[in-house]
Amino acid sequence: MLAVIGGTGLTQLSNLEVLRRQVVRTPYGEPSGAITFGRIGPVDVLFLARHGYGHTIPPHMVNYRANIWALREMGGTSVVSVATVGGIRAGLGPGTLVVPHQIIDYTWGRRATFHESTDRPVVHIDFTEPYDLDTRRRLLDAGLLADVDLVDGAVYAATQGPRLETAAEINRLERDGADIVGMTGMPEAALARELGLPYAALAVVSNYAAGRGDSLHHIEFSALEAVSHDAMGKVKKIIEQVCMGCESRA
Repeated sequence: MLAVIGGTGLTQLSNLEVLRRQVVRTPYGEPSGAITFGRIGPVDVLFLARHGYGHTIPPHMVNYRANIWALREMGGTSVVSVATVGGIRAGLGPGTLVVPHQIIDYTWGRRATFHESTDRPVVHIDFTEPYDLDTRRRLLDAGLLADVDLVDGAVYAATQGPRLETAAEINRLERDGADIVGMTGMPEAALARELGLPYAALAVVSNYAAGRGDSLHHIEFSALEAVSHDAMGKVKKIIEQVCMGCESRA
């Protein structure tokens, strides 16, 4: 069953027929909210708003472990994570939709693994390719079918937040090879890998990163909502096509 994690601007899926919501208890505390069980067409889907359904949980306080654990326990077999980002690389302006292929993690202090017990052997995961290749391909194919332009490949820089970055920090991220910047990509992707959940991200560029484009001297927050609203309509079309692809595979 496909599990969708919604980020800023996506606290619900308008094309999701909601069947029920369930509060889930996990060994790692409370998820961001109740898990929504629903259908898109004939396909069962799980949905969770990463920041809570009232968008009250900042990026550094999201209980990523509880979220991923709950989605797996409720039957999720693959995860599509939707998140808004800032565009660093030229050409990745507001409204662009990106399917990233790599991550650089700049976060700190987050509970980043399920394997913390000292009475068990140390567990390492292979994270060479942080996003599941098949799930990425499903997103890209869905973009073609939905007639929505998607950028194939970008390096996602995961920063701590909740503040946005300085222009100098963005310059550093660019020198490190980052193309887009967000605050929720890690440890979410690594935790999904630890649980064996295929995971890919669909990133919505809501603004130019600090020091870029029309964010040269400051970021105009009032413009972000309109960009996100338009882009999330395209995101919903893509997810619908992913679900149609799931049905054809069944």
